[in-house]
Amino acid sequence: MAMTRYEPWTLFNQFSNELNRLLEQRTPRMTDEQGNIVASDWVPAVDIKEEDERFLIHADIPGVDPNDIDVHMEKGILSISGRRESEVRSEQDGYKRVERSRGSFLRRFSLPDTADADKIVAKCKNGVLEVTIPKHEALQPRKIAVEH
Repeated sequence: MAMTRYEPWTLFNQFSNELNRLLEQRTPRMTDEQGNIVASDWVPAVDIKEEDERFLIHADIPGVDPNDIDVHMEKGILSISGRRESEVRSEQDGYKRVERSRGSFLRRFSLPDTADADKIVAKCKNGVLEVTIPKHEALQPRKIAVEH
């Protein structure tokens, strides 16, 4: 007969770990290069599109000055960060509610090996940041002769 040791907290710990995993999926943590957690006040919505020759990222960042946007590429990770300054509003101005997010933001994307990091271009127009990531030119197959 086999003896199994009963640990009363095992089930609770499993439940706690599963709950933490689910919560992290809903609100992902942003980390810097050293793995430290980075606070982000808001997260811009993005669209990512793959075309034959390039990848396109469109990020909605209305009200952000293009000079306050940083697009950075390091070790296969594309980071888009910036800040939207808050305006001081008083009840006298007639505002009853302010829902537009203010403060810093950060988005990170792992790029595939086909991305050409040296040719990335970013431009901002009408509150939409467009990041163009060209693909490396495809290597053409070649026939290798077998010597006798």
